Parts: sequence; C-alpha cells; structure tokens
Amino acid sequence: MTDTDVLAQRFEEYRAHLKAVAYRMLGSLAEAEDAVQETWLRLGRSDVDEVRNLGGWLTTVTGRVCLDLLRSRTARRELPMDEGYEGYAAFVPDPVIAPLSRTDPEQEVLQADAVGLALLIVLETLEPDERLAFVLHDMFAVPFDDIAPIVERTPAATRQLASRARRRVQGATPSAEPDLGRQREVVSAFLAAARAGDFEALVSVLHPDVVLRADSGALVRGAAASKIVHGAKAVAEQAVLFRQFAPAGRLALVGGAVGILNGPEGEVRSVMGITVADGRIVALHILADPERVAALDVPEGL
Repeated sequence: MTDTDVLAQRFEEYRAHLKAVAYRMLGSLAEAEDAVQETWLRLGRSDVDEVRNLGGWLTTVTGRVCLDLLRSRTARRELPMDEGYEGYAAFVPDPVIAPLSRTDPEQEVLQADAVGLALLIVLETLEPDERLAFVLHDMFAVPFDDIAPIVERTPAATRQLASRARRRVQGATPSAEPDLGRQREVVSAFLAAARAGDFEALVSVLHPDVVLRADSGALVRGAAASKIVHGAKAVAEQAVLFRQFAPAGRLALVGGAVGILNGPEGEVRSVMGITVADGRIVALHILADPERVAALDVPEGL
C-alpha cells in the first residue's frame, strides 16, 4: 500500500464528519461535497508529517474552505433577510431526506447529518465569520484557539462571534416538538385537510403566526416564484390553491422531522420541511427548485 493509499484511507475515516461540518456551514449538500473534495486536495498538497491531530486539522481546513465559499456567494444569498428581499428570504436549504422507518444502516448514517431546516435558515442570516464560529464551536466543539486563525481574529473576539450567533439562533429557532409520532399526527392532519381543500381544518392545524417559505429557484415560467407567506389564513389559502398536488404527497423525514415529499410515485418534484410545536405547525419550508430537487439524495422507495 502506497503512502497515498494510506492517506486516502485515513481521510475516508473523517469524510462523514467533514461533510456534516460543511453541510451545516453551507446548507447545500452539493456544496458540502465540493468542500470536502477541496479539503482532500489541500491535504494532498500538505506535509502530513507535521500534522499531529489529523481530524482537527481536516475540520479546520474544511471550515476555511466553507468560509471562502460563504464569502463568495452570489448577491441573492448575501442580502440579509431584514432588507425584505423576497427571493433571499424564501431561500430553503437542501434537506436531508430519509424514510420514516429507518432500518437501513446507511440511512441511519445519512440521517445523522440531518439538521432542521428552521435552524439552517437562521444560520443563513448570520455573517460568514459568525456562522463559522458558531458551527465549529457549538456544534463540533472546536476550541476558539483553533477557530481564531481561520477568521483572523483573537480567540476572545472569536468567542464574541459565536456568542452573537448563538443569540440569533436561540431567538429565532422555534422549540420544536421532539416526538416523531406527534409530529406525524399533525402533519398527517395537515395533508388530509389539504387534500380535502378544508380551509377551516387547515387553519386549525396551523399556528396563527405560521411562516411558509417556498423556494422554486430563480425563475419559473419567466417570473420569480420564491415567496414567503405569514399567518394561518394566508398559508391555508395557499394550501387550498395548490390542493391538486396534495394527493401525490407522502410522509418522510425531512431534515430530521416529519415532512412531505410531493410528486408521482418514484419521483420527487418538491420537498416540504415542517416544524411542529405545541401541536400545531409553526413553519413550512418548501424546496421546489427543479435543479436542486433533482440533485437531492432521495432514498429508494420514497
């Protein structure tokens, strides 16, 4: 076995971890794969003999790659939500999808990377340096001393970045229902009401301040299709308007929570992530961008 083979074998031991880091940093499964591949290329150009903690070194390199990607994103992704730019506000990150009943070991591993879409959407509002500090420290326990050189700040200043990000996350992320069985009851009730076009039943299962984000990509039929809708009645109206698609809906785990896949059997045309709290739906996140949906890793049989 050559030195390159040994290095590749050691890298593969960390691949799943690095992808999890990149996914939380970027909210994109495709970009996460690219970031991990770039980390591998940088490893090949480095003197590994000088690396004492390979896992830590790879994590920080992946973080640096992701930071560069975040800083170079297009204007659509860089505009802050509070400016009211609808296309950006409606951006929905790539969800990890899995069956409700996870018996396949490979699916168990995939689901370990799942992050709630509500959290990923909040992470999108952070500055790149804040997101890096929060993700690496709060989610992966990387010391601030190791994060500081990446963001070119002191450890104390890096700690402040993570603290600001933590306040944003805690203040904007709803406390979701942890029981999948209860989530399933609520989502099933929503789907049944949507299929029946029952406006009152829809309103009853939606929180008064529910928020719907629909990301259909840049252009659909020549017009911007991404949108954000507030309030139970407005969201129920949208569900009734698109009731013809409800019969093709089926339940699955979307970002670790019970959600809905839409499309004919064996095909997925849109994915709906749902956040349930206190027995009602507080957020719906719809990804209907054809290119991004086609690139999702949808388990066979869903």
